[in-house]
Amino acid sequence: MGTQAGEPLFLDTNILVTATDESRRNHRIARKLIERGRAVGLHGALSGQIIREYLVVATRPVAANGLGMSPGDALRNVEQFAGRLAFCDETEATSVRLRGLVRIHGLAGKSTHDANVVATMACHGIARLVTENPEDFSRFPEVRLVGLVDLEESLTEGRRQE
Repeated sequence: MGTQAGEPLFLDTNILVTATDESRRNHRIARKLIERGRAVGLHGALSGQIIREYLVVATRPVAANGLGMSPGDALRNVEQFAGRLAFCDETEATSVRLRGLVRIHGLAGKSTHDANVVATMACHGIARLVTENPEDFSRFPEVRLVGLVDLEESLTEGRRQE
């Protein structure tokens, strides 16, 4: 089943990074999704974790696999993202769900960050995750993975309707 208009889509950190970094393969699609996704029924969402992770990557030096942006520029981008995407709070219910996922899947280390994304999505009733790293989330059957290229047609069709 494809993505339905009006269905919320949680955006992984790498989607924001791809929208920022013009050298990335799917830059154009990521920008369209953030800038005009809502207009075509693709309602993006993020959380505090996604914003934190974006700020880390955006301000980290290029030599250390970052974007080398100033904190001011990175924060301006976050303000633009926040104005276009729904914000999902991380509540106590999210923490309870996270602990359950860690227990069920025997998670350790960095995969706990991915589990927190899944927990946040679940607590907000969001099933679809847009990511450039599907392998990070393949262990979670409750998540439906969506690639940027899967959304390209919907974003292009929306432009024709304007």
